[in-house]
This record gives sequence, C-alpha cells and structure tokens, in this order.
Amino acid sequence: MKIQELNHVALHVADVARSCDFYARVLRLPAMARPAFDFPGAWFRLGAAQELHLIGDRNLPVNSSNRGNHFALQVDDVDAWEAQLRNQHAEFVPRKLRPDGALQVFLRDPDGHVIELFTPPPGSR
Repeated sequence: MKIQELNHVALHVADVARSCDFYARVLRLPAMARPAFDFPGAWFRLGAAQELHLIGDRNLPVNSSNRGNHFALQVDDVDAWEAQLRNQHAEFVPRKLRPDGALQVFLRDPDGHVIELFTPPPGSR
C-alpha cells in the first residue's frame, strides 16, 4: 500500500472568472474539462499529471504566506517567468536564493493565495 502521487491542489476562490483569468493569463495554465458539479469552479492542468481545482463562492478569509500555506510550481526559467509577471502587471517578490541554491519567486493570486515559482538547486535535476 502506497501513495502514488499528488493529484491536485484545490483552492477556494471568491470569483471564479477572475481567478480563471489570472491562472490562464498570468501563469499560463491550460484549462481542463470539469465535471458538472452543483457549485461553481474550474480546473487547470499543472505540469504533466497534476491539476489545480478552483472552487467558487469563497467567503472566508485566506491565510497564506511563503512560510505558511502556499503551493510551489517548478519552472524552467526564472528570468522568463519574472518577465512574464512584469508583463502581466502581477505583484510578486523578486527572486530569492534559497540556501541550497534554488531560486524562488513568490506571488499572490486574486484571493491572496501564495504561489511559489522555483527552479531546483543546481545539480539536483
């Protein structure tokens, strides 16, 4: 008996359309078909096999920070992603060097969920 993989991350959002715009335009995530649930939401592809599920009608505050609740996406090129974020007028914290050599960029979605974009430490790939 074993866990095979992380399948999806689910985020509760206040405005599904606004969040869809952010995840498609700013993070360039491809939208996926979603079952016909009886509540609003949207699904996006994260890499090869994982998914992001947005669940609508959030009415509670979000408690998210880079040292607390957040999710991280491994990216191919921090320079290109910082340029993309600037191009899209997204608010983000410029890259930080982690003690092991990984590069990290932190940003928030429209609801305040923290997202980390990172490249792994040199030699770890």
